[in-house]
Amino acid sequence: MNMHAPIRADGSADADEAQGFVARNRRILIVGVLVAAALAWAATKFLGGGDDAPAEEAKAPRVSVVVPGVASVAAEVRVSGAVAARREMPVGVQGEGGMVTAVLVEAGDTVRAGQVMARLDRAVQAQQVAQLTASVQQARADLALSQSELDRALTLVEKGFISKADIDRRTATRDSNAARVRVVSAQLGESQARLARLDIRAPGAGLVLARDVEPGQIVSAGGMPLFKIAQNGAMEMKARVAEQDLARLRRGMPATVQLVGSPREFGGEIWLLEPVIDAQTRQGEARIALVNDPELRVGAFANARIAAGTAQQPKLPQSAVLADTKGPYVFVVGSDNKVTRRDVKTGEVGETGIAIASGLTGNEKVVLSAGAFLNEGETIDPVLQAKR
Repeated sequence: MNMHAPIRADGSADADEAQGFVARNRRILIVGVLVAAALAWAATKFLGGGDDAPAEEAKAPRVSVVVPGVASVAAEVRVSGAVAARREMPVGVQGEGGMVTAVLVEAGDTVRAGQVMARLDRAVQAQQVAQLTASVQQARADLALSQSELDRALTLVEKGFISKADIDRRTATRDSNAARVRVVSAQLGESQARLARLDIRAPGAGLVLARDVEPGQIVSAGGMPLFKIAQNGAMEMKARVAEQDLARLRRGMPATVQLVGSPREFGGEIWLLEPVIDAQTRQGEARIALVNDPELRVGAFANARIAAGTAQQPKLPQSAVLADTKGPYVFVVGSDNKVTRRDVKTGEVGETGIAIASGLTGNEKVVLSAGAFLNEGETIDPVLQAKR
């Protein structure tokens, strides 16, 4: 400040000095504000450890959930197994066997009861039959001769030409010849039966499942079966059933069977429930009678749906049920709004949804959709939807 400035009479020097003082104060105020801002920024950097203000805490995602409850649904038991003959008849050699000279049927043919399926060599047995046939004829001729001699003797004994002893002797000869006829006839019948057993015949009508013999093969009694026949061509499915499901099944329950790899379905019904449960697998067997059809082949793998009445089960929209390598599952919301995985067993699938056979009681909050985007233990904001 110029302390020696001349003072004008009109007081202009005092006005200039006042304006300069205000300008200096304004500069000092601005500098102070800037310094305070700089100190505040430095404090923020030091205490906050970053350039930005703390991010606002992320909000939990809003997810639709539903409480499915329970409803009456058609209960189904799904099983798998193999197609088999309902009654399988093995056909083998009845007699002493021999060389096969002819095979008259093939696998897949239909045979009637008593039909010849194969023939064995009969040269020796045919000669025995011929020999015994001649022996029977000879024995009958001797019987006829002895009977004639006895008849003549009886006419002479009354006249006293033949004694009673001769009559007895001729009677014994006639009876001996008659017995010999019966013996030789029985031997002939046995030989003819042995000859007939060289024809391998079907024990009943049915479908030939297997042929395990060729011409020229030597076969004998007690060996492996030469043929296998499905009695009357009737087929069945031997279904493996879990122990807990077996208690729900009854004879006569309808079933729908589908062969693996085929879109066609076959109707059937349970005709037998095996009384034994496997101790290792804890499974039993339900035998499902099937209609006769050429497409049904023994050994084919099949799946079946057995209608087991009705049951009270939860039902969910298809969007709520997920699946991975472990099987089907849903996400259930707990009291803390965290989602947890719940493995389930699905039942009937229809237009109104999927029935849950086990895994849910129906009182849980289940994620309705967007389950594929959630993780186990994630917190959500559940929005309850009305049951569809």
